[in-house]
Formats: sequence, structure tokens, C-alpha cells
Amino acid sequence: MTTVAEPTVETGGVLSPQYRALTVGMVALITLVAFESLAVATAMPTVAQALDGLNLYALAFGGPLASGVVAMVVSGTWSDLKGPTRPLWHGTAWFLAGLLIAGLAPSMEVLVAGRIIQGFGSGLLTVALYVVVGQLYPARLRPRIFAAFATGWVVPSLVGPAIAGLVVEHANWRLVFLAVPAIAIPAALVMRPGLARGSAYDVRPGKLWDKRALWAAAAAVGVGLLHYGGQQRGVVQIVLLVIGLGGVVAFGPRLLPSGTFAFGRGLPSVIALRGLVAASGFGAEVFLPLMLTRERGLSPALAGLVLTVSALSWSAASWYRGRPHQPFSHAVFLQAGMLAILVGIITAALTLNPDVPVLVGIVGWSLTGLGMGTVFPTLSVLVLEYSERDEQGANSSALQLSDSLSTATILAIGGSLFAAMEPHSAVLAYLVAFGLPALLALLGVPAGRRTATPWSR
Repeated sequence: MTTVAEPTVETGGVLSPQYRALTVGMVALITLVAFESLAVATAMPTVAQALDGLNLYALAFGGPLASGVVAMVVSGTWSDLKGPTRPLWHGTAWFLAGLLIAGLAPSMEVLVAGRIIQGFGSGLLTVALYVVVGQLYPARLRPRIFAAFATGWVVPSLVGPAIAGLVVEHANWRLVFLAVPAIAIPAALVMRPGLARGSAYDVRPGKLWDKRALWAAAAAVGVGLLHYGGQQRGVVQIVLLVIGLGGVVAFGPRLLPSGTFAFGRGLPSVIALRGLVAASGFGAEVFLPLMLTRERGLSPALAGLVLTVSALSWSAASWYRGRPHQPFSHAVFLQAGMLAILVGIITAALTLNPDVPVLVGIVGWSLTGLGMGTVFPTLSVLVLEYSERDEQGANSSALQLSDSLSTATILAIGGSLFAAMEPHSAVLAYLVAFGLPALLALLGVPAGRRTATPWSR
């Protein structure tokens, strides 16, 4: 059985005195990273127009995705060699520096540079936070802290776009970037006493920038080309997508554990399932508001309400998974969660038929939220359970890389197919847009069973 050295303190919960400051600081950072991601998506059309940079619009999103891929690999190696404290502080500094550069940018070129720096910092700190959980929290508390992390992503999805919209409309778009450091700096400082308890990490020899970093850079270029190419048209789009997909396929697997794509039992299936759940959930989510507004005539606000209901069910499921004394094994919860996502996608797609009430789609998509909220924290717990202490960084990095690479790939492929089919048959275009994520969710049901090992519960 793979075991990990446990922290010495075994009493209290995640908000007990010995963990409170660390928990609050980490969840605050996760929430700010999530808020910034969602808020920027809302503000970017105004930003691009104000800076006369519509030609760089796609790069403003693809750039941070690509730099984040490199940062995840670097952070994983760094955390395993030197402990997670340094990559966490560096990641926070890069994240804040990128925000300041973007918020003060005099041109779109400078803003894109700030976004790339911001993405690099985000990749560093998110992986390091997983390692902090593994090294400073006992196993019994990890489901609770990962449930809190999940909520840290859900809450911004409820209020982030609305707040960003109000800021852009009634104040200045630069505040979307510049307001976050005012909160992030205190949140980071709050963590210092808790991190000090784990300052004596084992230091191992090794290179921070090794061949994995080079593979990550190549995969990152592929991710950037997928994102950028997906927003082009004609021959240029096809060429960029083929090159980008080739980069991801050629170098992405080298960054993941052996056996990931064969759904090897244990850790490989955990990593593979993270990619499936992210690609299926987010791959379908981007088309749902579009379908409801264009095909069913809902206002953007009402279409957004569907995503709000899903976010609430996601949060509820994450909260439940964080409770002690769960009645079923992790594998059972993972299979049930993937099945809920599959049923949710299919049910939501049924609303393409005008005879099906929109309420059916809302209920269906809430099932997808329940599935996502069940699967995400469970996989986070398992990746640490299956990792030796000096492998937590690499495996946490692989978990998040699987998420990023799979999501970028399915969005590029799904978006391109949708754009090609929609002028000829909107119904067929939506069926493909929802069908691909549903197929991935279906693959995830048996994959959930393979995450179990002979010694796991």
C-alpha cells in the first residue's frame, strides 16, 4: 500500500486553531483565482475595445492557459524537491504581478503579457496548495479542505460575472485586475504562521527545469494554438488546430503517469478521470446558455440561472463529500458522480426540443453540478492518498494538467465542429456539441471503478 507521512497534529477540524489561518488563507486564494478567471471573461470584450486590441483577444485567454501548463509542471517538481512553500510564494507573487501589469496596461500587448504572467503564477500556486494539503493536513481532514476548495470555485461562478459587469459598466475595467491584489496580499500573509509549521521539508537534489519542463512548454504551445485556432476560420483554423492537437497529443501524455490513457488501476485512472470529468462538464456547459438563448428564446439572465442552479448543487455535493463517515467507497461515489453528469448532459440537451419544458433542462443540469461536486473533491483526496510524500507535487501537477489539457482539447474540437455544422443544421451542431461531452462522461463511469486498489476503501 502506498502511504504518506502524516502530520503530527491529529485533533480538531480545518477551522480549529492550528489550521484556521492556513485554511482561510488557502481558500481565499483559490476563490480569488477563480473570481479573476470568471471576471476577466466578462470584462475582456470591453478591455479589447478600449485598448484597440481585438486581434489579440484570443491570445489574452490562450496565453495564460499555456503558461499555466508549464507552471503546473514546474511547481510539481519544485514542491517535491524543496517543499511547497517556495512555489506557493513565487506563484502568489507572479499572479499579483500579472494582475498589476494587466490592470495598468497602456496597450493590449502589455495586457496579454500580464495575463501570461498571471497564468504562470496561478499554475504555480494551485499545485503548491495541493501539496500543502498533503503535507500539513491529516488524511481525515483532506476531504473537508478539498470540499472548501471546490466551494471556492463555485461561489465566484455565482457572483463573479455580475460583479465584473457592474464594475465595467459603472466604474473602470482596470479595477477588475487591480482590486484583487488588495485582498490576495492579506490572504497570503494570513497563511504564513500555518506554513511555518511545515518549513522543515526534506530537500532532495534534482533539476527544477528538466525534460518535463520542456515537454510542458511544447504541450503549452499546443494548448495555445488550440485556443487561438478555435477562434479563427477557414484554412488557418484547420492548420492551427492540427498543429495544436499534435503538440498536446505528442507531449501531454509524457507529463502524466504511465497507464493514464489505458485507465490503469489506481493513480492512472484517477488522473484520467480528472480529465474526463473536466472535459465533459465544461465542454457541455459552454453550449448550454447559447442553446437556451438562441433556440429557446431565454434572456441571458435566465439562461445564466441554469448555471447558477448547477453551481449550487455542485457546492452542496462538495459539502457532503467533505463530511466524515461516508457510506460508500470512493469508487462508488466516482461512478455515481459520472453517471449523474451523463444523465444531466442528456437531459439538458433534450431542451433543444421545443416541446420539452426548460425546467427539465434546469433540473438536468443540476444533476451535472451534483456529479461535478462529487467527483472533483474525491479525486483530489485520492491523488494524495496514492502519492508518497516526495511524489505529491508531481501527481498533483498531473491531476491538474489532465484537467487543463483535456478541457482545452474538447473545447477546441467541439467549438470547431459546432461552428462548421451550425450554418447547415443547428440541431445537428448542438447534438454533436453535447454528444462529445456525454461520451466522455460515459467513459468515466467504468473509469471510476478502476480508481480503486486492493487496499483502498
